[in-house]
Amino acid sequence: MTYNFNNAIIRKPNQSIQNGLSSQNLHPQYEIVLEEHSNYVKAIKEAGLKINLLEPLEEYPDSIFVEDPAVTYKSNIIILNPFDPSRNGEKDIIKNEIKDFFDSIFFVEDGFVEGGDILNISNHFIIGLSDRTNKLGAEKLSNILKRLGATVEICETPKDILHFKSECSVLDNDTILVSSKMAKLDYLKSNFNLIELPIGEEGASNSLRINDKLLLPDGFVKAEEILSKNYNLIKINVSEIAKVDAGLSCMSLRW
Repeated sequence: MTYNFNNAIIRKPNQSIQNGLSSQNLHPQYEIVLEEHSNYVKAIKEAGLKINLLEPLEEYPDSIFVEDPAVTYKSNIIILNPFDPSRNGEKDIIKNEIKDFFDSIFFVEDGFVEGGDILNISNHFIIGLSDRTNKLGAEKLSNILKRLGATVEICETPKDILHFKSECSVLDNDTILVSSKMAKLDYLKSNFNLIELPIGEEGASNSLRINDKLLLPDGFVKAEEILSKNYNLIKINVSEIAKVDAGLSCMSLRW
């Protein structure tokens, strides 16, 4: 459940991504994003997934990040409620694009919650409260997940981290890769095995385990050294996409 997948939904890049939300106030170049995204798609295929491509949405600059408006669990999909006004309309489009891929579709209609704040490890979900996910949205999502048979914990994301998963990712059914900031969270320390990356390697903490592969952002030497001992790595350069605060997990929905 944690990392065994057969399918992925990925959206083609839009030229308007240069106007995407960026805490660094940076503007990625569309042509470079296209190249990085193409390599990302190849890596997902190499990991063994069937890819379902969605058309680009020029009116939504951040719409390449399909994980934020939805979350999958077993054969179900839950349409979320993104916080930022420039992203909120994505949910109304994606719900029609993906409905035929899943047995059931559910909706979070109150509060705000984004997929970047949702970590699924086995049949358990951790929802991080952040600037993009509030308590009401987290509780509404939690209620749906519990009805579907999952367990849920709602945690506080460190204040200087955009999304809960910006600096953590699942490696195994009981192991989470974390930055030094995320390693300090009591709930994670008490309940999971943590592999902590050194300061300066935070960008590698949003890696993506798919089947027997671990997709790792390129350029993080220490992270590669640590993880290559136990995982079959596929390195991907996403430095241009990272200009709009993105990581590996947010560019696909997997089930």
